[in-house]
Order: sequence, then structure tokens, then C-alpha cells
Amino acid sequence: MSQRIIPAIMSGGAGTRLWPLSTEARPKQFHALGGDVTLFAATARRLRGEPFVEPIVLCNARHAALARAELDENPATYVLEPEARNTAAVAAVAAAVALERALDILVLLTPADHVIAGEDAFRAAIARAAPFARDRIVTFGITPDRPATGYGYIKRGKDLGNRVFAVERFREKPDAATAQSLLDEGGYSWNAGIFLFAPRLLLGEFDVSPAIRDGALASLGKAKRSDDEIKLDAETFARIPSQPLDVAVMEKTARAAVAPCDIGWADIGTWDEVWRLAPRDARGYALLGGAADTNVEKIAASGVATAVVDGDDLVAIAAPRGILIVPRTLAQKADALAALSDQL
Repeated sequence: MSQRIIPAIMSGGAGTRLWPLSTEARPKQFHALGGDVTLFAATARRLRGEPFVEPIVLCNARHAALARAELDENPATYVLEPEARNTAAVAAVAAAVALERALDILVLLTPADHVIAGEDAFRAAIARAAPFARDRIVTFGITPDRPATGYGYIKRGKDLGNRVFAVERFREKPDAATAQSLLDEGGYSWNAGIFLFAPRLLLGEFDVSPAIRDGALASLGKAKRSDDEIKLDAETFARIPSQPLDVAVMEKTARAAVAPCDIGWADIGTWDEVWRLAPRDARGYALLGGAADTNVEKIAASGVATAVVDGDDLVAIAAPRGILIVPRTLAQKADALAALSDQL
């Protein structure tokens, strides 16, 4: 019998760089930006069937109804966060909830807003990583195909077997020259922020950041529970230090491991990335939703009907919350516009 795995789906991001489509009320994971279904629905579907069991969904309380709609009435445990406290607190809560379900189980902690085109390759990577996840916190490193500056990097260390390696070091998001040098050096993967671990092991490794673990467990202990929902205690949760799991644990533990993989992965964080992944028409234009074009290059559009005339390398987005028309290379600044729009 294969090792059982609980998917823990994190759905806490706001996706402000994808304004005006992605908003606080309906973040990017609840939009179809990587295919025919929403990013959340695609994530949930790829984590069904053996060896996966009923998932844990960790989301902002205001998004509970949206998350339920994406599960197609499939059962899940919903952990509702009163506010965002980053991925370390979420990981600790997920580990504790998993332990309530079963002792002999692994947790796959994954964001709800990633694209993974190679689902068979992803499952194969999980299968080869699972034997190491009893003694290691395994992160999945994406084989880089370009010197990307938007991702962190992981340096492979000692070969543990079966294409799983100890982590030698983590690198923060580099500038373009540094990213190219890392690719030239070799032995680096992009940090996808997907983790496989035994829950008791992870909670033990939080000894390097005990305030996060202890706060998460206290908030869970005071949570209000009903049916399949766990509403974390707001006052306790608000006091937890806000850190990503990489910083709180992975960069400090001696038990970090990486499983490099080529799984057709993308983190759709900007409109430029949407454009890169979107299907093209015969002229090379990327048109999404109700869009028309005349002598326009490289458009991504979604929402209400949109038309741009005589544009060059533009991103044009029309949505109920607002309209964005910007050079594609500057599209990552949409988060500043999202903040400004709240004042209008």
C-alpha cells in the first residue's frame, strides 16, 4: 500500500499584481488564468485519487464560500484564517490538523494558484520524494529554463538517492546577472514553495521558530469547530510572527531536502507571466476573454469586452474593478494600482 498523503492547499494570496482581475474579494486562484478551470480547481483536481486522501483547505475566512465552490462538493476540511500570517503559520496549522486525522501520514503543502502542466511528472516526483519525507522536509525544485529573477533558487547538496538531495543553500530572488550565473554554475532549482513532510517532524523543526508554531497551535486549540470547518482564534492568530516557511524553518533546519523536477510549473504572479503562458492566435497575439484587436501586439485581456488599436507590446485588462492598459514589461506594477484603486 502506498504512503497516504494529505494535500494541504494554501489559498491565502491576494494576487494584487494581477489587478484589476484579481482582487481582495476574489483573488487570482479563483480565476481561470492557466486553463479552462480556475487555478484552485485545477490544484484540487490534480491531488485526487491514490495516494491522496481528503484535503485540508487553508484559506481566508472571507473566501470560504469561494473555496467550497471549487471543490465540486468533494469533502475537505476547511481551516479558516482570520487574516494572512504567511506560510509558516499555515504550515504549522496544517501539520497539527493532519496529526488529528492520522499519525502515519504525510502532508503535501501546496499553493492553490500554481500551474502544473505535467501532472504525471509531478506525481512521480512526489512518489520518489515520499520515502525521504519521514526524516526530511522535502521541497520540490523546478528545473529552470531561463534566468528568472522572480523566483528564489535552491542549491543541491549531498545526493540522498533517487534524485533527492540535501539542500546546500537557499538563494533569494536574484538580479538578472546573478540568475544567469546560477544557471551557468548548475545545480540550482527554482523554489516552488511546495513541501512534503511528516507533520510531527515539521512541528519539531519549528524549534528554530517556536513562537510561530506555539501561536499556531494555540490558535488551533481555541478554534471554533463545526462540521468540516475550523475557524482559527483571531486574537491568538494575529500575534503570530508573519514569515514564510522558507525563512522560519527551511533556511535553518538541517533536514531540508530538494527533489528537482520538470513538471511544467508556473507561478502566475504577473500579467507578463499570463501573457507568456497564454495561447496565441495565428499572429502571435494572446487574447483571453472578450477581446478584439487591430494592429496590436501581445495583448492579454479578461473580463468585459476590450479593444486596443495601434498598440505595441501592451497588456490590456478590463474587469469590473477597473481597467489596466500598460506596457507588458511594467505590468508587475499593477499591485501599486490595486492599492491606489481602494482609495477611489
